Formats: sequence, C-alpha cells, structure tokens
Amino acid sequence: MSAVFVEALNILIKPVAESSGSSTNTKDGASLQKMLQANLTLLEEKLHGDPRFQDVQGVRAQVRERLAWCEWSQDVTWNFVVECLLLLLSLKHCLKSLLESFVPTKPNQRTPEAAPALPPDVLSITQQKTVGSGLQFVVTLGICPYLIPGVGVPLSRRSAFGAAVESAVSRDVAPDGSRRLFTSCSALLELVEVSSLGTLVLTRHLGDILAGLCQLGHCPTRSRAQLAVLTEKAKCSVEKLWTGLPNHTSASTEIGKEERMSCKRALQGLLGKVYQPIVIKELLILQGGPKQVKLGAVRGSRQPLAPAPPWLRSLCGQLLSDRLAQPSGVQAVVRGILEGAGAGAVGGMDAEAAASDWRKCDSVARILSACPQQSLSVDDYYRQVCPQVLELLHIRDKLTALQFQRVATTTVLSMIQQQPSLADEHLLTPLLSPLLRCLTLAEEKPSMVSVSESDLSQCIEDLFKVCVVGNSPTPALLKALGNVIPVIFSLYCFTKQNVSHLRSPCHEILQWFLLKTDTNVAIGVLEQLCSLSGQRTGNLPVYQFLPGSDGGARVSLRELISDEDDALYEKLSFEQWRVECVVDLLASLEESDLPGDFFISLLKELTSLAEEVEEAEEEAVPTSSMSLLQLEMYQEQCTAKQEQRLLVLQVLAVMCEKLSHTLLHNPGQVVEFIAAMLRRVCACLERGIEGTVETQTLTMGLGLVATMLGGAAKLKSEDYTAMAVLLPLLDLVSRQHPDTLVQELATDLRATIATHGAYMADSMVRAARSGSSESSNRTAGSDTAATEAKQDEETARQREQAKRPVERGAGMKAGSVMAGGQDTGTESLAPPEGPPSHPADMQGLRPSRPDPPPLQPRKHFSECVLEAYDPDIPTRAFALRTLTSMVHKKEAQALNSQEKILTLFLENLEHEDPFVYLSAIQGLAVLADVFPEQILRRLLDEYQQGPPDSRKPRSLETRLKVGEVLMRASRALGDLASHYGGPLINVFLRRARDEDSMMRASSLSNLGELCQRLNFALGPMAHELSWCLSAIIKTDREAEVRRAAVHVIALLLRGLSDRSMQVLSEVLRDLYRALKLVVQMDRDDITVLHAQLALEELDDVVRRFIFPEQKLEKKIVVLP
Repeated sequence: MSAVFVEALNILIKPVAESSGSSTNTKDGASLQKMLQANLTLLEEKLHGDPRFQDVQGVRAQVRERLAWCEWSQDVTWNFVVECLLLLLSLKHCLKSLLESFVPTKPNQRTPEAAPALPPDVLSITQQKTVGSGLQFVVTLGICPYLIPGVGVPLSRRSAFGAAVESAVSRDVAPDGSRRLFTSCSALLELVEVSSLGTLVLTRHLGDILAGLCQLGHCPTRSRAQLAVLTEKAKCSVEKLWTGLPNHTSASTEIGKEERMSCKRALQGLLGKVYQPIVIKELLILQGGPKQVKLGAVRGSRQPLAPAPPWLRSLCGQLLSDRLAQPSGVQAVVRGILEGAGAGAVGGMDAEAAASDWRKCDSVARILSACPQQSLSVDDYYRQVCPQVLELLHIRDKLTALQFQRVATTTVLSMIQQQPSLADEHLLTPLLSPLLRCLTLAEEKPSMVSVSESDLSQCIEDLFKVCVVGNSPTPALLKALGNVIPVIFSLYCFTKQNVSHLRSPCHEILQWFLLKTDTNVAIGVLEQLCSLSGQRTGNLPVYQFLPGSDGGARVSLRELISDEDDALYEKLSFEQWRVECVVDLLASLEESDLPGDFFISLLKELTSLAEEVEEAEEEAVPTSSMSLLQLEMYQEQCTAKQEQRLLVLQVLAVMCEKLSHTLLHNPGQVVEFIAAMLRRVCACLERGIEGTVETQTLTMGLGLVATMLGGAAKLKSEDYTAMAVLLPLLDLVSRQHPDTLVQELATDLRATIATHGAYMADSMVRAARSGSSESSNRTAGSDTAATEAKQDEETARQREQAKRPVERGAGMKAGSVMAGGQDTGTESLAPPEGPPSHPADMQGLRPSRPDPPPLQPRKHFSECVLEAYDPDIPTRAFALRTLTSMVHKKEAQALNSQEKILTLFLENLEHEDPFVYLSAIQGLAVLADVFPEQILRRLLDEYQQGPPDSRKPRSLETRLKVGEVLMRASRALGDLASHYGGPLINVFLRRARDEDSMMRASSLSNLGELCQRLNFALGPMAHELSWCLSAIIKTDREAEVRRAAVHVIALLLRGLSDRSMQVLSEVLRDLYRALKLVVQMDRDDITVLHAQLALEELDDVVRRFIFPEQKLEKKIVVLP
C-alpha cells in the first residue's frame, strides 16, 4: 500500500520534461515556477482520474483536514512544498497504521537460519531515493529561502540551482517567511516519528532543521524582518523592506510565543535524540565561519562560511557546552570534529593518517581545555570534563585510539599548563590515585587488597601516554610525578625480577622524569631511591607488589617478619637490588650527563661524611657521663652515619663496576671528579694524615689533570674556566705536601691552568705519561688479582666436591659403561620429553634412514637372542643393538629369523628401562626398512589393538612406542612412502578417533610425518584428510590433540610446498578456514601459534604461486 503513496510523490517531483522528451531550462525562476505548476497539475489529474490513487486521495484529504496550514497560496513554490508535505505525511500515516497492525511471525525452529520477516515500514532503495528527493524539495523550497543570512549553509554554496530557487520564491504573498519556515520544520519533525522516514530526514537534513528551529525559537524579534533579505540583490535595509510588505504580512501572521516555546522544546528534544557526534558537527557548522578571514585563506578553492549572527554563535556555544557536560560528551565532541578525518564509531581506514594531522588534534585539545563562557566556573567545568578526558585514554580500539589518545594527551597537558591547581585536583590526582594509595597503605586494613592489577596497569599506561608520548614537561606535572616516583621505581624493581608488561613503561617513565626534571632535583630523587636521603626508602615499605594474573602486578600490604635475622637479610637484599636497578636505569641514560653528576655528588658526600667521622674521632665525646638514654641515642647516630657511609660506598662500587666506561662524558665532569678527590687529599693534609689511600688518590688526581692538559682532551676556554676551581686546591698541595716533586708538579699544573695552556712544563708531560701508564698497570693488576681470586674460588669448590663420597650401584656402573660404548651421534637413545611419536620434537635432526649401531665384537646369533632375555639391563640392551646391526647388514641368520627378531623386539618394547625399549624401537625401525611389506603390516596391527593371536591388548604406552617406530619407518621409506601410504593413512585416521587423547595426538603426529612425503599420492585422500582435521580442530576438547591436528596441516603445507596448489586445490580453502578459526577462537596459545605458523606457510605458497620468481632465461626456438 505504501508503494502507491511513493508513486504519487514520484509523479510530483519527476520533471514533466522527462516524459515528453522536451528540454526545459531550470536556471531561471520563471521556468522553475512553470515546471512546478505543471507537476502540481499532473498530480491533481492522477489523483482524481486514476483509480489506483483513491486511497492516496482519501488519506490525503484526512491529513489535510487536521492541518491548519494547508491553504493554497499565490506562490507556486510554496504550493509545491505544501503538496510534498501532504504526500509525505500521508505516507507516514500509512506506514504508522501498517506498523500498528503488524504482528511478527514466530521463528521456525526447524529453519533457524531463515531471516525474520521485514516490518511493513521498510522502504526499498528506489522508494528511499524518491522520498529523499521529496525531502530535498521541502528543504530547498521551504526552509533554506527563509533563513536569514549567516544561519545555516546558503543554497549558493551547495549548487548552482540555488540561484534559480532564490528568484522563484515569492515572499510578498501569504503566508510570510517565518510561518512557512515553521510549517516546514514542524512537518519534518512529525515525519521523524516513523523510523524509516526519520532516518532519511535526520541523516540528510539535520543541519537545515536545526538552523530553522534555532531561528524560530531564539532569533531576536528585531532580526525577524531579515527573513526576506536572502539574496545579494535584496540586501537592502531591513526597515525599508519591512515597510514595503503587504498588509497580510503583519504581526498577526508571525510566530507567537507558544510556537516559539514549542520550537525551543523541539530543538532540545531533537538534540537529545540524534547521535551526538553528528549533532556536534552540525552545531559547529551553524556557528559559521570566523569573523575576520585572512586574505590567504580566501584564495583557495573552498570559500569559508559567512560569519553567523551573534545570537546564533552564542546559542551554538551554549548548546555545545551542554553537549560537552553530558555523560560521554567529550568523546562525542572529539568524534564529531574528527569523524571527517577517518575516526568513526570504531575507527576508519584513514585513522592513522588523521592521527598524524596534529594540527586538528591540537585544535580539538584547545577547545576542550578552554573553559566556555557559559560555564558557571572553571572549577565546575574541570569537574565535569576532566573524568571524561581521562576516559579517552582508555579506548581499546587501535584505529580510534590513535586520534583519541593524542587529543586526550594534549588536552591533559594544556589543562595542566593553564590551570595547575585545578588540574592537579581533577586530573593528576585521579590519574595517580593507584600510586598515591600505595603511599597511604599504612592506614588500610591488612586483610584487604589495596590496588588491583587492572587499576595499576591502567594507571601506568595512562601515565606513559601523558608523560612520555605527550613529552611536555611542566612544573606541575613534574611535581606530581615526583611524589609517586618511589612507587613507580619499586614497581620497576619488581618487574625486573619477574616477567611483566609493565617493565618497559615504568622504565620509560623513570627515564623521562630524570631527563626532563632539574639536575639537582634528579640527583635528590636518585639519592632517595638509593636510600641516601633523609627519607629512609631503603627500609621495607608497607606495601608490596605481587604478580597479577594478566602479566601485571597488584598491591597489598606487606606481612611483618617476626624473625630479626630474616628481617635484616630482607632489608639488605632489598637495598642491594634497588641500588642495582638504579645503576641499570642510569646505564640507559648514555647521552645524558646525569650519571656523571650523580657520581660526583656521591664523591662529595663521601668526602663530607669522612670529614665528619674524622672530626668525631678527634673530638671524642666521653660516654661515661652520659645516661643510658643519651648513650643509646649517641650510638644510634654513630650507627646511622656509618650506615650512610657504607651505602654511599656501595652505590659508588656498583657504578664503577657497571658504568666505568660511560660515566664521565665531558671535561667539566672530569674536573668536578678531580676536585672532589683533591678536596679529600687537602682535608687529610690539613689534619696531617698521610696514608696509602691518600697518596694514590693524589697521584691519580694530578695524573688526570696532567693528561687532560697534555692533549688527551680538546679543551676550550670554557673548560679552562671550569678548571679554576682546582687552583686553590693545587696551591694548597704545593705548599703543604712534604714531597718536593709533588709540590713542583702541582705548581706547574696551576701555572698551566692559569695561563689557559700557554705555559707547559716538562715535568707535567712526564707526569701525564707516567700517570697513564700507572693507571693502565693498576687496571691490569686489579684484573689479574680478580682472575686469581676466581681461580682460587673455583679450586676450592672442586676440592669440596671431591671430598663428598660417591656411591654407585652395580647397575648404574654397568649402565655408565654401556653408555660410554654407545654411539653418541644417535639421538634415538635420548628419551623423548613429549609424546613419543611427535614429529616436531627432533625435526631436522633425524637421518633419512636409521643409522646402524656401531661395530661391536662379533657374537653368534643365538647368543644375542639369549642375551636379549637376560635380566641385566646393559646386557639386554647391548644384545638388542647387536641384533639391529645384524639386520642392517642383512646377515643370513638375521634375515632367516625375521619373525623371531620381530617378536623379540616387540616384547622388549614393554620394558620399563629406556635403554632397553629405545634399543627395541631402533631395531624395529631398521627391520621395517629392510622388510617393509611384512613388518609394516604387523606394526599397524600392533598399533591398533595388539597382536592378532593374543587376547590381551597392548598397553597404551606400548602402542605409543609402536607409533614412534612407525614414524621412524615413515621417514626411512623415502620415495616408497607413496606405495605404502594408503594403509598407513587409514590406520592413523582410525586411531585419530581413539578414546585416549595421547593416542589421538600420536596418530596425528605420525600422519603429519607421513603426509609431507606423499606428494601427489595424497590427492585422492585430500578430502578425507581435510574433513578429519577440521572436525578434530572444531570438536576435540584436548589441547594436545588440537595442536597435533594443526601441526599436521603445517607439515602438509611444508612438505608439498609449491605443489600444494595442485594437490590440495579442492580443500585448500577449508584448511585455511580451519586455521583462521583456531587463531580467532582457540584458547590454547600453543595451538594458536601452530596455526599462525601454518598460515605463514600457506601465505608463502600462495605468494610464490601468484608472483613466481622471474628468471632471466634465453630460449632458442627452432622455427619450422
């Protein structure tokens, strides 16, 4: 029934020229009016003369009666709009009645795959096109001509047809422009009630409807006269135009207060109903272009929009602020602005390219970070927006996250820079809350878990995005991050002891903070992490990190250790590990001066600590007159100072060990290092202390200065200026040191530094050479001493092991002798770790044919048979290998006793000792290689159920060992595998349905080993093989069996290689779908890995087939 209404609408909007074949010019207004009038006349004739349109005429009359605005006008364009609206409302009435009477049929359980019945309001593609054309006429003729300049996109910007519409519309007849605009918007909003029509209206004409509602509901009264001023020709003064209108355009026909309020309510309802990113996009368009356009911007092909009126800009700003304050409003704003760049609801193909457009992302960030004028306060705006900005960092879709995370990161950094205090409260505190909770865990209950794994992982990831990816260090951000650096470092230390995905982001965050913060602050943080500052972070914290289930970490309270010795050991090991982690962190800062500055700071601190200790020793405080409390406090102070000194020495030792070659980068740091050493020597000289350490320190310091001044480093004037700190120290050495040679050298060095290298004494050159050689000798001596110490330690350990008694039994001794006499090159004597017949365990290591055992002293055949039943394990194993050698050499007695040897080997398969059953496996493999026709048939029977003449079946372990024999025999068959492949494949496929999972896995492994050698003989069995493997992959519950099935496909593709497209042409698609199903659905990681490897093999095969290797060949063709 709806088709008749659509057909009537098509008659109205279809140009009459199409049916008559004549061409009509529609570029001027008069021609357009004639065409519209002709279509109206044709429709009236069809409605009254054609019986098919009786229902349309009836519904149209009903709709016309209830509408007050359905009056004919002298304006043809408005009559055309009214007729379009009548037909569209009639169609809506018809569809609504059909929907009310529609009862969906119950789905048929027998055919659940059948699609459900469509509702009656669904329009076909042709019908949607017709309805869309009618809506376009309504908007073009009923809304756009009556919008004041600056409201919406003008028709001239859309198409050349806009000029004809401007000249065709008659504004000096009733009804007036505002009434026409109100009628058109109200009718279109009524169409939205039906979903099929509402989709067409809102997806194509939402912006025009919003523009009309904004003008009707919010336009000031003084601007209402501008409705007629729409074209360039009619842009005269508002008063002149308004006074020239006829009497029927009086205020009585204007929009009343009630209607204005209804437009406001309709606008708010429409904004809340439509997808919010589209609303944001349309509101941004309604805001219009900038007030002042640069000259260079107009030269392009795309002209900017005209500026919107002030009231409309203010209204759109208010509406955008309301959208922004709603739940997920920030995400809607970002999507609305960036959707055109490729980020849709779930991302787009151009999302990566759009993310690289940093200008657009930064523009969005500036919009979000700036508080709008409509907000009550900046604090209120930050309270509403900041949680939503942080949510942008948690988007998991990779394509969308590229843009959203960039916008979120830039927004966070902009907010921190603009409002540090508010950003710290509403952004940084929630962002760092999991880490801040770790610092306040002492007040928590010991039984509760403080920070979950997901919260901690999300916090570290967000911090990495903001700090490292954003890379905009601000004082507020560095200060907030510095408060939680100890927690991040503790997490970093934990991840270095475990496998965790948080190690890399923690390392990057720590590295970024140390590089971006001030050098003095960074040195203070490093001292705090090494437990050298006033805050004793070296003590065990109240929190501890535990491994998480998803590769992260969770936080809980640390349990107290009651034993003092255990607590002390835990504390010392904790401090040692933290120091090593700090040094590893500094090792990654290769191009930074921070490691050298920290090293020099430690040297200075060590010098000051040593001076304090020496002063305390000189000024010995009598303890006899102290009370017990004073004595305890004094001893605690002495112990703390001694502990501090030991910690400094520990950190210096670890740094010298791991960072010796990359510690000091520039001459300034070397000068600081020398100054620290000379201060230590000068302090000792002033106190009259002279020892070996002080002498070596002074010698090394003066040698380093002489080496630098002698040309080892290229010194600039700034370096000589930095060396000025050495002048008073060298002067003190030259006056107070007892050695005259040292005094002379110090004087010469002081003169060279003071003259900036103009003066160079001979003694200084000699000191530089001797200093460098002495330094190298000292290094070599220390290396030799370390080597000797290691050798002494190793010797002592060996002597300690030699003192322990070694007790071995006769069986073990004989076993070692037997192992010594075996061929070490044969891998079959090593017991397998996985399933006995898995072909991937030793792939590429086994020979193509079983290797014969090494030559042994010749024995008689009967003796070997008797010894094969000997209870002594080495004797039995040696006899089995001897029989194997006889079979391999095809000796007459062994060939004549084929059945006896086969029975003997099969019986020894059930032995529990690896030496015995592995020797039997090797013998059966050689036997099957020599007699494949007879032996393979018997082995297949044994593999299925056991010996045919025995009622007792073989055990599972024995059958698996037989499977190992079959796998080795399959490898040894070579080109004969295609001849014996049929029976082998049938047995392996039958055993793939065994009740035991190990048996199924063994059969599939053997099947894979065989299939990669069958080549073209596999063609007739390809379908059966594909169905079996696909069924096992989809239905088997055991992961080992699914792994084996997927591995069969990988071996099959690897063995066939380029022949896969010919042999497996009919089943290749099924195998590909099975592998893709495993990758997407299987929960076992190893099975997924096997499937990915098989897909890579298939990808290589297909690539070589599609893009064969181009070979440069010369062909000689003999012409007839």
